[in-house]
Amino acid sequence: MQSDLLHRAFAPRLIAWQKQHGRHCLPWQHASPAEPDPYPVWLSEIMLQQTQVDTVIPYYRRFLARFPDLATLAGAEQDDVLAHWSGLGYYSRARNLHAAARRIVAEHAARFPRDREAMLALPGIGRSTAAAIAAFAFGERRAILDGNVKRVLARVFGIDGWPGEKAVENRLWALAEGLLPDADIRAYTQGLMDLGATVCTRGKPRCDNCPYADDCIANIQARQRELPAARPKKVMPEKSTAMLVLLNADEVLLEKRPNSGIWGGLWSLPEIPEQADPCVAASRLGYPATLSAELPRFSHTFTHFRLFIQPWRLQVNRSHTAAEPGRIWLSLDDLDGAALPTPVRRILAALRR
Repeated sequence: MQSDLLHRAFAPRLIAWQKQHGRHCLPWQHASPAEPDPYPVWLSEIMLQQTQVDTVIPYYRRFLARFPDLATLAGAEQDDVLAHWSGLGYYSRARNLHAAARRIVAEHAARFPRDREAMLALPGIGRSTAAAIAAFAFGERRAILDGNVKRVLARVFGIDGWPGEKAVENRLWALAEGLLPDADIRAYTQGLMDLGATVCTRGKPRCDNCPYADDCIANIQARQRELPAARPKKVMPEKSTAMLVLLNADEVLLEKRPNSGIWGGLWSLPEIPEQADPCVAASRLGYPATLSAELPRFSHTFTHFRLFIQPWRLQVNRSHTAAEPGRIWLSLDDLDGAALPTPVRRILAALRR
């Protein structure tokens, strides 16, 4: 009986809480609710995948200033798109965003599709992202289930198990669908996001500020640390590489990464096995060079592995340094506008300083 009451009261309570305590000044919320533009909603939802709001906001503003509408994004070069995404990580999101914009122009007359299947057919848009866009941009009654929402539902309703397991995820989806309100879908959807991001946080939930404090299974049973269950622990694999910082005056040699794999489509430093001789490797690239310094080795953590990077600084032994296809010479003064992976930007920024 108590569970039935909570199910019925869940949405009205959340909507009331969001209107009083939720976030209302996010930059992508400024469009008129009566006729919102799907483009900034879509852009924000893609950027917010696996990235927190505070991190996203400056990137969102810079990206939107350069690509203010879907047509501008579709007409841009991929290098320009990646350069304005540089530092935000998960670069497949930027490539998918760009590819989706071009498909929308080609297949939907430059209008973001409202149809669910058409939306799901676009690169980078899955079930939860499509639902969020539909709710915010079109006011449609769709259930979302991102990481924050999974945590809220698992704690409030006492859902055991790791949400990454299919059976647990299916249970959470069924619950999310069953809790949808008949009205105020934008406030409800935003409320789920706000509650998970600001109150029902992973590490230190602020249960005293939660509208479900008296009914939440995790709070009643003091199981906040247990719910939702953590991903089964695995030893994070480690990989290593070396990077050649080939300098000619104030220019550095960069190579275009393939679109698939890490840092796809970005400009990076030439990589060699960590134990390889950097001078021999530079000569094989066609740029005989003298070793200047062994720069500090450091690590960069991805979602599924940790990469150890050993940079070598070398001075090219010739003045003529025409780059072959897939390579460029970039001035150290032009780093800010280049599409570079974060570790490469870190290495080159240290040289510039």
